[in-house]
Amino acid sequence: MTLVHVEAPVFEHHHDPLGIGESAPRLSWTVATELPGWRQQAYEIELSDGTATGRVESAESVLVPWPGGELGSRERRGARVRVYGRDGSVSDWSPWSWAEAGLLEPADWTAGAAAPPLELLGLPDGPALLLRRDFTVRGPIERARLYVTAHGVHETEINGRVVGDDVLAPGWTSYGHRLRYRTHDVTDLLTEGANAIGATLADGWYRGRIGFRGGKTDLYGDRTALIAQLEIAYADGTTDVLTTDGSWRCASGPVTAASLYDGEKYDARLLPSGWSGPGFDDAAWLPADALPHDPALLVAPTGPPVRRVETLAPVEVLTGPDGETILDFGQNIAGRLRIRVQGPAGHTVTLRHAEVLENGALAIRPLRDAAALDQYTLRGDDGPEEWEPRFTTHGFRYAQVDGWPGELDPASDVVAVVCHTDMRRTGDFTCSDPLLSRLHDNVVWSMRGNYVDLPTDCPQRDERLGWTGDIQVFAPAAAFLFDCSGPLSSWLADLAVEQVQEGTVPHYVPWVPLLFGNSPTAAWGDAAVLVPWTLYQRFGDLGLLGRQYASMKAWVDQVAGLAGENHLWDEGFQFGDWLDPAAPPDNPGKARTDHALVATAYHAHTAAVLAETAALLGHDSDAAHYAALAREVREAFRREFVTPSGRLACDTQTAYALALTYDLLDGAEQRERAGRRLVELVDQDDHRIGTGFVGTPLICDALCSVGAYDTAYRLLLQRNCPSWLYPVTMGATTIWERWDSLLPDGSVNPGEMTSFNHYALGAVADWMHRTVAGLAPAAPGYRRLRVAPRPGGDLTHASARLDTPYGLASVSWERDGETLTVTATVPPGTVAEVDLPGAIPQEVGAGTHTFTTTV
Repeated sequence: MTLVHVEAPVFEHHHDPLGIGESAPRLSWTVATELPGWRQQAYEIELSDGTATGRVESAESVLVPWPGGELGSRERRGARVRVYGRDGSVSDWSPWSWAEAGLLEPADWTAGAAAPPLELLGLPDGPALLLRRDFTVRGPIERARLYVTAHGVHETEINGRVVGDDVLAPGWTSYGHRLRYRTHDVTDLLTEGANAIGATLADGWYRGRIGFRGGKTDLYGDRTALIAQLEIAYADGTTDVLTTDGSWRCASGPVTAASLYDGEKYDARLLPSGWSGPGFDDAAWLPADALPHDPALLVAPTGPPVRRVETLAPVEVLTGPDGETILDFGQNIAGRLRIRVQGPAGHTVTLRHAEVLENGALAIRPLRDAAALDQYTLRGDDGPEEWEPRFTTHGFRYAQVDGWPGELDPASDVVAVVCHTDMRRTGDFTCSDPLLSRLHDNVVWSMRGNYVDLPTDCPQRDERLGWTGDIQVFAPAAAFLFDCSGPLSSWLADLAVEQVQEGTVPHYVPWVPLLFGNSPTAAWGDAAVLVPWTLYQRFGDLGLLGRQYASMKAWVDQVAGLAGENHLWDEGFQFGDWLDPAAPPDNPGKARTDHALVATAYHAHTAAVLAETAALLGHDSDAAHYAALAREVREAFRREFVTPSGRLACDTQTAYALALTYDLLDGAEQRERAGRRLVELVDQDDHRIGTGFVGTPLICDALCSVGAYDTAYRLLLQRNCPSWLYPVTMGATTIWERWDSLLPDGSVNPGEMTSFNHYALGAVADWMHRTVAGLAPAAPGYRRLRVAPRPGGDLTHASARLDTPYGLASVSWERDGETLTVTATVPPGTVAEVDLPGAIPQEVGAGTHTFTTTV
């Protein structure tokens, strides 16, 4: 009996490898075995074209180079693996995995862009328009593929059936540089003889309103268009290709308005019956305009699309102060409602959305200029009608339903549809404190709500932008909770091209010019260095560092130029320790920590990270240069901001957290004094948080680095405002933008900028994973694990589980008086460093291990 089993290999980061953009995709695999301490000695890869590596002496199993000839466009190839253990064990061959390339070269695209004629276009955020075309399938089909994207957002149908399950396709990228397309297997949607293809096309990010205080419209162009290429391969070896061109027909449809911020209006009476099926009479429709487009911009996705991930039923029906019907779904989400309604033709149901209630009514002021309102006008059939908007999403927990015909049955008539990038969940955490476990759940839900195709600040108001600072601080937590490697790789590619165009790293990506221009800002621009570095640490993808290296280097070089010969970045605009709890509601950037201290600390840190990156990539001269730069900036920081004894010129929690975590102090004496002062500051604040976006991810690690675990736990478990648990005690189900987004009296913070779904302050989840539960990477990609829980507070147990690139890892502990029992599962092919309180550190191999120590 074979005791070692290999799972089917994965191509790059794809878990749906249809239409991939890599011609030489790297392979990863995991091993399942109960053999204790199992380590890989060698592997063997076989491809479906007959390529075979033979036995390769290597322990590598993550992102192993492609062993065969490059894939061509449309080519499908399989791979399987077997492995050899150091103990002499040999696995069976894994199951086959198959990948199919998309259209890899611009010349593969023959489709033009079919655009609705100008006479049908309204103002931006106007109607969604219908495009269609009939075609004939000549005989038995071997396979059919639809390669499709849009200037705008689209939903495509063939013979009346929706293609794929994407939401808001193709998502938002820096359209002037990169436009994603998707590949769909539509073989089963076609029939011999007459067929039809149709698409509904809305403005989306391409032409619709984006941004705050009025935003921008027509940002990428003033014409929406569909770009589609349907390729039909027949059983007899022939091929037909149907493309978007001027032969398509266009008309208005039931979506009379579609806005990402304001919502969707749908009049079911205007839906042409059978419009996307064969035989429909489109003689009265207008011909589409055939517009040119640049196929060199078209790229295959590196991660999954936005999908409908979950539905939630209302948990309570409330009555507002004016008698309005309000549904509480029990959870703040990004998504929309799906209704099932019956009534007379022409009757309109209105759906309004909000994250919280104020005085029993929807709190819509935090939405600013986002109406977040959907309307459905009934067709008036005899039976119930089901509807869900398709070209908008909202951030909400509560929905007000106006104009419902008859009696609303919440159990069957309305559900909330959760929509976000369909990333694979990888990590989890739980503990004995229900509030702390709920805090972690809130972090997860904020990650879900703020990844509607890209990492945003918030999902509800007139913003929803890919702020660089937010994901920079949250990336370590994000990379534990979800397999975000593919989606964030795409976002970083946009960051790099926008950086070149703007001359600096934008405040958010994609960049939208609003009320202020771009200027280099610490912690935000540093995302160019720190997000790729985090992804390398968590997923082991050195190739990503190679792709982003020019961007990383350009950022550090730019900051070095700004800092000048004295290496102090003390001029220019900075966000600083954004949303310091002491900042007034109308001035979130008025933090207690000197902006120059924050900026110089980040400069030292990113220069050091870039030096390590350069060394890994073999750029030895760069590595030496940036290591020297990091030393010089650290010395400048100490001269300017640190007394000889270790006190900081800026006496704040954030200042000490930066100095301790980024190794900016000189020797043990300075670290001891700085650590003692940080503890004093936290004690003086009665263990209330005193940090904003910059200090919050670091404060607990900084305390632990000087042995102040008890202080870190008291800070974590504080329930009074400001604290992590205060929002939980106020009923929060996501992480708030402000520590006091909701005031103790239940009123909304008076600030103009108040979101109830921001993940930045939830960055503490990373510390909870690594220190509370005790599961951390000790080498890139978790090839080595660190098992080092540090129990504290009144917790009696905690645990974390993570699906690492090598397989499932977990740590759980229970405390009974002074006895601590720890159980750790180490994946095959890895080892773990076990460092427990009161015990001598040791190394263990794959398997499940239990340890007991006294604390």
